[in-house]
Formats: sequence, structure tokens, C-alpha cells
Amino acid sequence: MTDLAVYAGLFLVAFAAATILPMQSEAVLAGLLLTDDYPLATLIGVASIGNVLGSTVNWLLGRGVEHFRDSCWFPVSRATLDRAGKWYRRYGQWSLLLSWMPVIGDPLTIAAGIMREPLARFLILVSIAKFGRYLAVAAITLNWA
Repeated sequence: MTDLAVYAGLFLVAFAAATILPMQSEAVLAGLLLTDDYPLATLIGVASIGNVLGSTVNWLLGRGVEHFRDSCWFPVSRATLDRAGKWYRRYGQWSLLLSWMPVIGDPLTIAAGIMREPLARFLILVSIAKFGRYLAVAAITLNWA
């Protein structure tokens, strides 16, 4: 498999994992790290960029949620979205530092769009969270290998 295909695959899995699709980008990253065939910084960078862009899709969905909120295809249930909105109203922009977390992270990024969080601030905070998570995955993977 070519390097470009590996990086594209990691990017797509990380992108999809930040949306509604049940993907495990951490497992893909860990697997690639264990091969020792690819530079650490490049793998973390590709995964982080893909995941942040996937979260940006959620932010965009949040911006237009009022039009689609009750659609059957909408990725988040009303109850989950309401819970995320309450969390976001309580903790504000800083809650985006938890966007890396399973279950609550994706709804928080949608809530940020609903609450009209400025895109620049959204990108900074989500990038910190996503990069930190992949850095932790790499540290754990490489220390246990």
C-alpha cells in the first residue's frame, strides 16, 4: 500500500469518527504506529486534521440544525442534543476541550454550532482537544509496545 493511501485512509477514518459514523480512528492510528513505517508527527497530524474537519461538519450541522433537527437522518437524538446544549450553556466554549470524548464530544461540537460559537475559536479549542487525544494515544501505544 502506498504512503498516500495509508495517510488518506487514516484521514478518512479520523474524519468519519468525528461525525456520526462509528469509527475507531485511535485503533487505526495505534496500528500504524506499531508498524514503525510512518513518521509519528505525520500520523498524528493527519489524524488530527481529519478529526477536526469532521468536527467542523458537526459545527456546520449545528448552524443549520433548526431546519433539520426533526429529520430521521439527523445524527443526534433530540435528548442528546438538549443535554449537550445545557452542558454548552453552562461551561461555554471551554466545553469544546472535551470534544475528544466518546459519546459527548460529537454532540458538543453540534451544540457549538447551534450556539453560534465563532468558527476560529471553535477550531482552536477543538484542535487542542483532538491533537491532545491523538498525542496521548501515540504515547500509550509506543510505551506499551
